[in-house]
Amino acid sequence: MEISPIVQNENNIFLTPSEIMEYLFCPRFIYFIHCLNIPQHEEQRYKVLMGREVHKKKSKMNKDYLREKIGCIKRELLVYMVSERYHLKGEVDEILFFKDNTIAPLDYKFTEYKERLYRTHKIQSILYSLLIMDNYGSQVKRGFLCYVRSKNLLKEIVFKDGDFEKINDIIKEIVFIIQKGYFPKGTHYKNKCVDCCYKNICTK
Repeated sequence: MEISPIVQNENNIFLTPSEIMEYLFCPRFIYFIHCLNIPQHEEQRYKVLMGREVHKKKSKMNKDYLREKIGCIKRELLVYMVSERYHLKGEVDEILFFKDNTIAPLDYKFTEYKERLYRTHKIQSILYSLLIMDNYGSQVKRGFLCYVRSKNLLKEIVFKDGDFEKINDIIKEIVFIIQKGYFPKGTHYKNKCVDCCYKNICTK
């Protein structure tokens, strides 16, 4: 039996950074989760489980390391925010405040730093920055990543204005899919389908 998609009002659509990452992995994730209301069982994924464990342990780290390394004068931990403007919701690991009145997100990664910044890590940091800008009314020009498996190596990301515009365009694409119940094309990389939780119901 064919399942009819759930069509939603644009004002009621809120996305998490994780869902946007899933969309970039394959656009059909959004359709199955939001339009057909079929959740994915991410709790079975090793990296997700380990990532959650890291987030539980990170509060035990030396709380002075940020001030020593990057001049942070204040920080807020595990801040949950919602943005109607950007259709976003989510919890930021840490929000950092600096002497020059700038603010930046910090995100913990259960991975090693491989001498380059992953695109997905940068996008997540931009999404957290959008939440911060809309809730704190302050511009965010940079973000920080802490690579736990590289001895808590801290890396800075400097944002450009075009970065935020590109991500906002992606959000608009996702909102359109959900609002219209549109069935998007799947990923072009079929090797991604092997471990996909929707592979048995996804039409090729």
